Amino acid sequence: MARPGTPTRVRKKSSPGAEQTREALVDAAIAALREDGFGGASARSIAARAGCNQGLVFYHFGSVANLLLAALDEVSRRRLEEYERALSEVDDLPQLVAVASRIFQEDLDEGYVTVLAEMIGGASSTPGLGPEVAKRIKPWRSFAKAAVDRVLGGTGLATDDVAHAIVAVYLGLELLAQLDGDRKPAAALFEQASTFAPLIGSLT
Repeated sequence: MARPGTPTRVRKKSSPGAEQTREALVDAAIAALREDGFGGASARSIAARAGCNQGLVFYHFGSVANLLLAALDEVSRRRLEEYERALSEVDDLPQLVAVASRIFQEDLDEGYVTVLAEMIGGASSTPGLGPEVAKRIKPWRSFAKAAVDRVLGGTGLATDDVAHAIVAVYLGLELLAQLDGDRKPAAALFEQASTFAPLIGSLT
Protein backbone atom coordinates (compact mmCIF):
# COMPACT_ATOMS: atom_id res chain seq x y z
CA MET A 1 0.00 0.00 0.00
CA ALA A 2 1.35 3.41 -0.94
CA ARG A 3 2.34 5.72 1.89
CA PRO A 4 0.46 9.03 2.22
CA GLY A 5 1.94 11.55 -0.21
CA THR A 6 3.58 8.89 -2.36
CA PRO A 7 2.73 9.27 -6.06
CA THR A 8 0.71 6.30 -7.26
CA ARG A 9 1.15 7.10 -10.93
CA VAL A 10 4.07 8.22 -13.09
CA ARG A 11 3.16 11.42 -14.86
CA LYS A 12 3.65 11.14 -18.59
CA LYS A 13 5.65 13.74 -20.45
CA SER A 14 3.88 15.91 -22.97
CA SER A 15 3.66 14.29 -26.37
CA PRO A 16 5.26 15.97 -29.39
CA GLY A 17 1.77 16.69 -30.68
CA ALA A 18 0.81 18.43 -27.46
CA GLU A 19 3.97 20.55 -27.56
CA GLN A 20 3.24 21.51 -31.16
CA THR A 21 -0.28 22.54 -30.19
CA ARG A 22 1.04 24.67 -27.31
CA GLU A 23 3.54 26.35 -29.62
CA ALA A 24 0.86 26.97 -32.23
CA LEU A 25 -1.42 28.53 -29.62
CA VAL A 26 1.38 30.75 -28.31
CA ASP A 27 2.25 31.92 -31.83
CA ALA A 28 -1.43 32.55 -32.51
CA ALA A 29 -1.77 34.54 -29.28
CA ILE A 30 1.21 36.69 -30.27
CA ALA A 31 -0.39 37.38 -33.65
CA ALA A 32 -3.76 38.15 -32.03
CA LEU A 33 -2.24 40.66 -29.59
CA ARG A 34 -0.20 42.23 -32.36
CA GLU A 35 -3.01 42.54 -34.89
CA ASP A 36 -6.27 42.59 -32.88
CA GLY A 37 -5.11 43.96 -29.53
CA PHE A 38 -5.82 42.65 -26.06
CA GLY A 39 -9.59 43.02 -26.48
CA GLY A 40 -9.57 40.92 -29.64
CA ALA A 41 -7.39 38.14 -28.27
CA SER A 42 -10.18 35.74 -27.31
CA ALA A 43 -9.99 31.96 -26.98
CA ARG A 44 -12.03 31.58 -30.14
CA SER A 45 -9.93 33.95 -32.27
CA ILE A 46 -6.64 32.50 -31.02
CA ALA A 47 -7.77 28.91 -31.58
CA ALA A 48 -8.94 29.81 -35.08
CA ARG A 49 -5.52 31.24 -35.88
CA ALA A 50 -3.87 28.09 -34.49
CA GLY A 51 -6.24 25.82 -36.39
CA CYS A 52 -7.51 23.97 -33.34
CA ASN A 53 -10.49 23.72 -30.99
CA GLN A 54 -10.78 26.58 -28.50
CA GLY A 55 -11.13 24.04 -25.68
CA LEU A 56 -7.42 23.34 -26.14
CA VAL A 57 -6.66 26.86 -24.92
CA PHE A 58 -8.05 25.93 -21.51
CA TYR A 59 -6.66 22.39 -21.60
CA HIS A 60 -3.09 23.58 -22.11
CA PHE A 61 -3.11 26.94 -20.30
CA GLY A 62 -6.10 26.98 -17.97
CA SER A 63 -7.24 30.44 -19.10
CA VAL A 64 -6.85 32.95 -21.90
CA ALA A 65 -4.88 35.22 -19.54
CA ASN A 66 -2.34 32.46 -18.91
CA LEU A 67 -1.99 31.89 -22.65
CA LEU A 68 -1.43 35.60 -23.25
CA LEU A 69 1.23 35.63 -20.52
CA ALA A 70 2.89 32.68 -22.25
CA ALA A 71 2.83 34.69 -25.47
CA LEU A 72 4.48 37.61 -23.68
CA ASP A 73 7.10 35.24 -22.26
CA GLU A 74 7.90 33.97 -25.75
CA VAL A 75 8.17 37.47 -27.21
CA SER A 76 10.46 38.51 -24.38
CA ARG A 77 12.63 35.44 -24.91
CA ARG A 78 12.98 36.09 -28.63
CA ARG A 79 13.73 39.77 -28.29
CA LEU A 80 16.08 39.49 -25.35
CA GLU A 81 18.12 36.92 -27.28
CA GLU A 82 18.36 39.39 -30.16
CA TYR A 83 19.21 42.23 -27.77
CA GLU A 84 21.99 40.15 -26.25
CA ARG A 85 23.44 39.50 -29.69
CA ALA A 86 23.22 43.18 -30.53
CA LEU A 87 24.83 44.19 -27.24
CA SER A 88 27.86 42.04 -28.04
CA GLU A 89 28.64 44.58 -30.80
CA VAL A 90 28.60 47.54 -28.42
CA ASP A 91 31.72 49.10 -26.91
CA ASP A 92 30.71 52.74 -26.43
CA LEU A 93 27.72 55.06 -26.16
CA PRO A 94 27.46 56.00 -29.88
CA GLN A 95 27.33 52.30 -30.79
CA LEU A 96 24.69 51.71 -28.12
CA VAL A 97 22.50 54.47 -29.53
CA ALA A 98 22.91 53.12 -33.07
CA VAL A 99 21.99 49.59 -31.98
CA ALA A 100 19.02 50.87 -29.96
CA SER A 101 17.73 52.77 -32.99
CA ARG A 102 18.01 49.68 -35.21
CA ILE A 103 16.30 47.44 -32.67
CA PHE A 104 13.53 49.98 -32.16
CA GLN A 105 12.76 49.95 -35.87
CA GLU A 106 12.79 46.13 -35.90
CA ASP A 107 10.40 45.99 -32.96
CA LEU A 108 8.03 48.39 -34.69
CA ASP A 109 8.21 46.45 -37.95
CA GLU A 110 7.54 43.11 -36.25
CA GLY A 111 5.09 44.42 -33.64
CA TYR A 112 6.95 42.83 -30.74
CA VAL A 113 6.66 45.73 -28.32
CA THR A 114 3.01 46.00 -29.35
CA VAL A 115 2.45 42.68 -27.57
CA LEU A 116 3.88 44.08 -24.33
CA ALA A 117 2.01 47.35 -24.74
CA GLU A 118 -1.29 45.51 -25.26
CA MET A 119 -0.66 43.38 -22.17
CA ILE A 120 0.07 46.49 -20.11
CA GLY A 121 -3.16 48.05 -21.36
CA GLY A 122 -5.14 44.88 -20.69
CA ALA A 123 -3.79 44.60 -17.15
CA SER A 124 -5.92 47.57 -16.10
CA SER A 125 -9.11 45.61 -16.79
CA THR A 126 -8.07 42.08 -15.80
CA PRO A 127 -7.71 41.34 -12.06
CA GLY A 128 -4.36 39.84 -11.16
CA LEU A 129 -2.80 40.42 -14.57
CA GLY A 130 -0.90 43.59 -13.66
CA PRO A 131 1.60 42.00 -11.23
CA GLU A 132 2.27 39.17 -13.70
CA VAL A 133 3.02 41.62 -16.52
CA ALA A 134 5.23 43.66 -14.18
CA LYS A 135 7.30 40.54 -13.43
CA ARG A 136 7.91 40.12 -17.13
CA ILE A 137 9.18 43.67 -17.56
CA LYS A 138 11.96 43.11 -15.03
CA PRO A 139 14.20 41.21 -17.50
CA TRP A 140 13.90 44.15 -19.92
CA ARG A 141 15.11 46.49 -17.17
CA SER A 142 17.91 44.08 -16.30
CA PHE A 143 19.02 44.04 -19.92
CA ALA A 144 18.89 47.84 -20.12
CA LYS A 145 21.00 48.05 -16.96
CA ALA A 146 23.56 45.64 -18.41
CA ALA A 147 23.78 47.77 -21.55
CA VAL A 148 24.19 51.00 -19.57
CA ASP A 149 26.76 49.41 -17.25
CA ARG A 150 28.72 48.27 -20.28
CA VAL A 151 29.22 51.78 -21.64
CA LEU A 152 28.80 53.98 -18.55
CA GLY A 153 30.06 51.75 -15.76
CA GLY A 154 32.30 53.51 -13.31
CA THR A 155 30.88 56.96 -14.05
CA GLY A 156 28.95 57.16 -10.79
CA LEU A 157 25.57 57.25 -12.53
CA ALA A 158 22.68 55.39 -10.89
CA THR A 159 22.37 52.84 -13.68
CA ASP A 160 19.25 51.25 -12.14
CA ASP A 161 17.43 54.56 -12.53
CA VAL A 162 18.83 55.07 -16.03
CA ALA A 163 17.70 51.58 -17.05
CA HIS A 164 14.20 52.21 -15.71
CA ALA A 165 14.03 55.47 -17.67
CA ILE A 166 15.24 53.78 -20.87
CA VAL A 167 12.54 51.09 -20.69
CA ALA A 168 9.86 53.69 -19.89
CA VAL A 169 10.92 55.93 -22.79
CA TYR A 170 11.21 52.97 -25.16
CA LEU A 171 7.69 51.78 -24.40
CA GLY A 172 6.36 55.33 -24.54
CA LEU A 173 7.88 55.90 -27.97
CA GLU A 174 6.38 52.63 -29.19
CA LEU A 175 2.93 53.55 -27.91
CA LEU A 176 3.04 57.02 -29.44
CA ALA A 177 4.28 55.64 -32.76
CA GLN A 178 1.33 53.23 -32.73
CA LEU A 179 -1.25 55.85 -31.81
CA ASP A 180 0.00 58.49 -34.24
CA GLY A 181 1.05 56.11 -36.99
CA ASP A 182 4.16 58.26 -37.29
CA ARG A 183 7.71 57.13 -36.56
CA LYS A 184 9.33 60.44 -37.41
CA PRO A 185 9.38 61.86 -33.85
CA ALA A 186 11.06 58.71 -32.53
CA ALA A 187 13.54 58.72 -35.41
CA ALA A 188 14.33 62.36 -34.71
CA LEU A 189 14.93 61.56 -31.04
CA PHE A 190 17.37 58.78 -31.92
CA GLU A 191 19.09 61.11 -34.38
CA GLN A 192 19.51 63.72 -31.65
CA ALA A 193 20.84 61.06 -29.30
CA SER A 194 23.36 59.92 -31.90
CA THR A 195 24.52 63.53 -32.26
CA PHE A 196 25.14 64.01 -28.53
CA ALA A 197 26.35 60.48 -27.76
CA PRO A 198 30.00 61.10 -28.78
CA LEU A 199 30.16 64.21 -26.60
CA ILE A 200 28.60 62.47 -23.61
CA GLY A 201 30.86 59.49 -24.17
CA SER A 202 33.96 61.68 -24.13
CA LEU A 203 32.85 63.36 -20.92
CA THR A 204 32.20 60.08 -19.15
